[in-house]
Amino acid sequence: MSLKESIVEGAALEWFGELGYALEHGPRLAPGEPAAERDSFAEVVLVGRLRAAIRRLNPAIPEEAREEALRKVLRVGTPSLAQTNRAFHHMLRDGVPVEYPRRDGSIAGDHVRLVDFGDAGANDWLAVNQFTVIEGQHKRRPDIVIFLNGLPLGLIELKNPADEEATIWSAYAQLQTYKAEIPSLLHYNAVLVVSDGLQARIGSLTATQEWFKVWRAIDGQAGLPTEAPKSALELEVLVRGVFERQRFLELLQHFIVFEEDADSGALHKIIAGYHQFHAVNAAVQETLRASGMSESRVFREDRGTYWAGRMHGGEPGDRRAGVVWHTQGSGKSLSMLFFAAKIIRERAMRNPTLVVLTDRNDLDDQLFGQFQRCADILGQTPVQAANRETLRELLAVASGGVVFTTIQKFLPEKGQTMPGLSERRNVIVITDEAHRSQYDLIDGLARHLRDALPNASFIGFTGTPIEKTDANTRAIFGDYISIYDIQRAVADKATVPIYYESRISRLALNAAALPTLDEEFDEITEAEEPTQKERLKSRWAALEALVGDSRRIALIAADLVAHFEKRLEAMDGKAMVVCMSRRIAVDLYDALITLRPDWASASDDEMEAERGKTCVVKVVMTGSADDGPDWQPHIRSKNKRRKLANRFKDSRDPFRIAIVRDMWLTGFDAPCLHTMYADKPMQGHGLMQAIARVNRVFRDKPGGLVVDYLGLADPLKRAVANYTENGGTGEATVDTAQAIAVMLEKHGIACDMLHRFSWDKWTTGTAAERLALLPAGQEHILEQEDGKQRWLQLVSELSRAFALCAASDEATAIRDDVSFFQALHAALNKQGGGSRPAPDQIDAAVRQLVSKAITPAGQIIDVFTAAGLPKPDISILSDQFLAEVRGLRHKNVAAELLEKLLKGELKVRFRRNLVQSQLFSEKLKKTLNTYHNRAISTMQVLEELITLARELAAATRRGQDLGLSDDEVAFYDALAANESAVLAMGDEKLKVIAAELIGKVRQSVSIDWTLRESARARIRVLVKRILNKHGYPPDLQAEAVKTVLAQAELLSEAWAGA
Repeated sequence: MSLKESIVEGAALEWFGELGYALEHGPRLAPGEPAAERDSFAEVVLVGRLRAAIRRLNPAIPEEAREEALRKVLRVGTPSLAQTNRAFHHMLRDGVPVEYPRRDGSIAGDHVRLVDFGDAGANDWLAVNQFTVIEGQHKRRPDIVIFLNGLPLGLIELKNPADEEATIWSAYAQLQTYKAEIPSLLHYNAVLVVSDGLQARIGSLTATQEWFKVWRAIDGQAGLPTEAPKSALELEVLVRGVFERQRFLELLQHFIVFEEDADSGALHKIIAGYHQFHAVNAAVQETLRASGMSESRVFREDRGTYWAGRMHGGEPGDRRAGVVWHTQGSGKSLSMLFFAAKIIRERAMRNPTLVVLTDRNDLDDQLFGQFQRCADILGQTPVQAANRETLRELLAVASGGVVFTTIQKFLPEKGQTMPGLSERRNVIVITDEAHRSQYDLIDGLARHLRDALPNASFIGFTGTPIEKTDANTRAIFGDYISIYDIQRAVADKATVPIYYESRISRLALNAAALPTLDEEFDEITEAEEPTQKERLKSRWAALEALVGDSRRIALIAADLVAHFEKRLEAMDGKAMVVCMSRRIAVDLYDALITLRPDWASASDDEMEAERGKTCVVKVVMTGSADDGPDWQPHIRSKNKRRKLANRFKDSRDPFRIAIVRDMWLTGFDAPCLHTMYADKPMQGHGLMQAIARVNRVFRDKPGGLVVDYLGLADPLKRAVANYTENGGTGEATVDTAQAIAVMLEKHGIACDMLHRFSWDKWTTGTAAERLALLPAGQEHILEQEDGKQRWLQLVSELSRAFALCAASDEATAIRDDVSFFQALHAALNKQGGGSRPAPDQIDAAVRQLVSKAITPAGQIIDVFTAAGLPKPDISILSDQFLAEVRGLRHKNVAAELLEKLLKGELKVRFRRNLVQSQLFSEKLKKTLNTYHNRAISTMQVLEELITLARELAAATRRGQDLGLSDDEVAFYDALAANESAVLAMGDEKLKVIAAELIGKVRQSVSIDWTLRESARARIRVLVKRILNKHGYPPDLQAEAVKTVLAQAELLSEAWAGA
């Protein structure tokens, strides 16, 4: 472990110490040590500590039952790592179920507590660094493991901040290795943390890279949460913000959930983000205040783009718990789930009844599905009221229950008032999107709610702000208790920015014929196609006829096909087309299929026919048997639509374009969706919610795009104005002109870097001529100061900007240039000296345009061919090969290639020889530093590298010259590292000592000797005896012993596997 990495580790341990954790060095707890707490390195639970905690926390439960609980914890394994982790989490949160006989002979059922969630001081807190685990043939040593009552709940992997290649994502890759090689440690894991000292992220056992998130909030004085200052280290904020002992207990108990997909069976573990954690805590306190069930304590954060705290003007018992405004895509449904789970467990609420309210059936289904998939955190099964009678039955209970319904089910019978259903104060109405026009206290549905549940408390969750003029919503729910806006969500990478592109002009229609929109149409778009709003029917029909004109649909279809095909070239993903009516949706589908017959949708029973296609289009809509025969193929049952939704969410599925009217516009998460084609009048929060479908995080997706075919610019401006008035920061949408400007700026810089270099042959030349451009282009870049790193960064930024506006005329004009720039980027990355691609680049959404530019499909060009060298069948260190490298035309490329090859040779040839590995690594590093600092010419560095290669080849033959095996040479080099020892003793004597050391040390080491200090001490004494026996100079012994031990440690794994 490097010094720099040890500094990060040491700092983290200091912070844990300040938080009240005991600190231990892993080797001290190892088997065989005086302070050992493990019988073997396969043990990941500190059993003594866990047994003591179980005894301390469960004094009334018999010893036999406590031991049975301990055995259940230690044997928690199931076939799946994620399932095992879920099973253990239930034990951790709810206790371990046990049975034992009472004195009267009856059987008692109970739960053994593993943790005291109410009193942090009653638990055993320990942070251990360098905790070695051996499982099967694998030995791994995580940097820091956090133990709670002997259970390894936290795992922190650190990387060196000074090493360009050691990033948080290489730490993430290390965690994936742990999951594969030492899964037993992960059985008990609650949270994973990666950091390089500068950046830090927290994630779950099943989280992919994009779901490892920053944690920005820590506690200030008097327990009041405050946001960390911008200058604070991310790792320190995360450690103090997550692992403060009482807060960590709260995270474990209330803010970890497992979601299982009913169709695929996939299990995902989800940890709340910092904004959800603090918002839910504020919401719980305000609900206790509003219900009058408990006196709330102040829970506040600095106001701004993110805060959570006491509601302005809230009074005890006023039944207004407030509004949580978290921007779309930032996990609002999960926040509602976490809130429901925590308020249910609040003793002061005395087993409350929760009514989860939406204003549309499809929203009710979506939110109910979320709760149903995560029902274990609720401790009960949520139920959905199918009709008014069922709703009244579900609410006419003494306590408990999580009931999902739509607000329309609170309508009374005609001419009657809504009967009272419950007068309890512990009824909580949780409303999704708490700013609809239906919430009217005078004659609207909200009044009927109050009639039915006169003492219930109301809390609202919304992804868009309440309008300033909306007095009704504030009268029912109160004011904001938490805000998490667009700017903060994008900065946290909880969402991606949304870009806006108007393509009305592309349709070549008469401007006078364009549909006009006004505020009145908001009433239409809030509901389905109007049935009750008679006065608007004729206007809707006239607009629908204009929008659905066959000529206009044909123009849109042609433009959409060309646009989306260019989008797919630059970025993997999917599109949603929003139409004004079902007729238009079906007509547009037909127009698209006329242009691209292979995009046609197969019947639901013939899905196999779609496999292998690049793109499939489907209409997603409701309907009945009364609809015409042309519509019937697009009408599906609720269950079939659910399966279709799962297919659309799967980035690998060819179902790439969904045509909708109202469905999937709210509450629908498809992270791979990156483009929305809007051809429907929308206003206000309905518009903001619809466009947010494209803002979900997916791999390295740089942003979502809304393409406007109808004229939504003015409604967007009005919606954004309301957003800003409510204190929101950040742009709701960004004009694609900005992405185009960035793209052109980066393109201009790239052209400047290639000044006086012509790449015209990239588009006009033969395959051989195009290929020859790569080494020549590399040479041109490498000749410039820091040229390689500047080019790699520049082209990455250019590629992201290009992906956002790939269908624009400006992007089309420079497409071939971008293709060449990306090819040069890839070639430079393959050569030596550059940083390895991060995992997010390996599994990227942003596509490269070069895949077909150089070679036929399936043909792979390696770095040797690109550099103009035959791929060597002989040693790369041979004189023949080195002569060919020296003769290369492009000297910078030759130097880069030789650097790469030498690094590879060092890893292979000297992986078991510590001294030689360090010697040649230092020589190579020194040479390259001199070169990169431009202190020597390219020709000079090439000659030095060739000289180093020859020295390396000679060093590999030393064993033959000395008559020693490779292992003996390694020990000989360890003894001969000090030139004074060589002069004093001579080669022959050192060869004898090396041979004896290899025999005695190999006989004496055990598989775990490097992990136990007592075993290391025994080997140290053995080495000293052999050196004394042969008269090795005493003043040089200390350093020699240290080097010999390090060499023995390097060889011991190979010996163990022999």
